[in-house]
Amino acid sequence: MKGIEKIIAIVDNDCIEKSDAIILLEGDGYNRYRKAVDLYNEGFAKKIVFSGGITDYEYGSYPFSDILPYMLDLGVPEYNIIHENVSQNTKEQAVEVMKLALEKNWQKLILVATHEHQYRAYLTFLKEVSVLNRNIVLYNAPVRNLKWFDTNPWGRRIDRLEQEMKRIEIYFDKGHLTGVDEAIKYQEWKETQV
Repeated sequence: MKGIEKIIAIVDNDCIEKSDAIILLEGDGYNRYRKAVDLYNEGFAKKIVFSGGITDYEYGSYPFSDILPYMLDLGVPEYNIIHENVSQNTKEQAVEVMKLALEKNWQKLILVATHEHQYRAYLTFLKEVSVLNRNIVLYNAPVRNLKWFDTNPWGRRIDRLEQEMKRIEIYFDKGHLTGVDEAIKYQEWKETQV
């Protein structure tokens, strides 16, 4: 996708604001929940949505039942955690989370994924916002300080980054992702909403 470096710069340097919910995208073992809990404990939102219904330990998709006790131990009350358990992939996560946003009248969401997945996740969620034609603000809060060359059960992050860039091309061609120009216009609009 031409211009992807602009999306990378925007995502990596997004300025988050107080929001209605923190969207914790299932995946990457235990690495994502801490970021979501930190944002919650810092007061960025009063709800955390754990989005995903997959159990695939080899791929790093640990189920909600494995992650929930850690979130509770770090001070998030269970009544402030919502489990969206229908979705099986990033596209479905975007669809299901947007259903929740409409149902609950949420206007601002913080997306939490690991740094190599955040770009595709953002473009996927942004496409769903566009399809719904809603003025929902999406902030990016990728997990940081994860080593690129450590070998996890699901591979090295540097290799996953390469796979994510290929998936961006594939899913853009399928119409699942927002394009670069549209994402930049959205970012410009978003910065006027703060």
